[in-house]
Amino acid sequence: MAVSFVKGLDKLTTKELSAWVQQAKTQAERGQVAARIPQLALADPGWFAVHICCASKETISFGDTDRAFPLMSVIKTFSLLYLLEHLGAETVFQWVGAEPSDAPFNSLEQLIADRGRPRNPMINSGAIILADKLPGKDTSQRTQLFCQWLNQLAGCQLNLDQEMLTSVRSTRSPANQAIANYLAEIGHLENVETALDTYEQMCCLSGRVEDLALLGKLLAFENSFLSSQHRRIVNAVMLTCGLYEASAEFAIKIGLPMKSGIGGGLLAIVPGEGAIACYSPPLDAVSNPVAGLAFIEALAQKLELSIFA
Repeated sequence: MAVSFVKGLDKLTTKELSAWVQQAKTQAERGQVAARIPQLALADPGWFAVHICCASKETISFGDTDRAFPLMSVIKTFSLLYLLEHLGAETVFQWVGAEPSDAPFNSLEQLIADRGRPRNPMINSGAIILADKLPGKDTSQRTQLFCQWLNQLAGCQLNLDQEMLTSVRSTRSPANQAIANYLAEIGHLENVETALDTYEQMCCLSGRVEDLALLGKLLAFENSFLSSQHRRIVNAVMLTCGLYEASAEFAIKIGLPMKSGIGGGLLAIVPGEGAIACYSPPLDAVSNPVAGLAFIEALAQKLELSIFA
């Protein structure tokens, strides 16, 4: 295989993409499909899809691109963006911090140690607080307004996966329940059930890798409908917090703002150049997609995509 060492996402060829996908897929056997939510556990560990949007408006797709999947925690990136746009950074960061966490994404112990202030919006405690602040008269309207906003801005086609939501509700995470109960006890949540149900609904917003890449374009390029400052904030929080405890490791290895979800979705932003969306269900011990990370690491290193280059 002839490998291009010319910098930039626009230099990627389909031949290279195919080779790097096949190489990444061999890593999937090191991970496990999320089993706590029954509907997620049905995913085939061999599924892999990638969609790349470039500055030239060229797009490159490969693999199981017609597979729809729930964004799960990838959506936290966009609930942060949504609230920054609607309420402003000063208000949002009264509720959550912007510091990396060295504890698991659903840690109650860390939340208690931090006196009820979530480290960042990418872990569950921070995302649950922000879910409680989404505008709307009830949980369904909150999710609907949020989904409509994303679809209109990005030109994507997200929808609420009702079957996945039923599965999530039937096996509600005890850790999330405990986090919400604690946040309510100390006065940081208005209503536990509203916050949790909104959080669960937004995590069940589903789409294909193309939809996820289109969302990524909102953060990759200057545009007239989003604040540049808010885009920078979200990219910075993704870089330092988007992969949970592994964020610092991959900031060094890859050097791109990224966000993962237990549904197998993974989004990487190449500022000014484009967005890379992957879907691969097997997860590592931290709950990041194994094959997706292997693919983006190969891509970033070969094409010198790191923002620190």
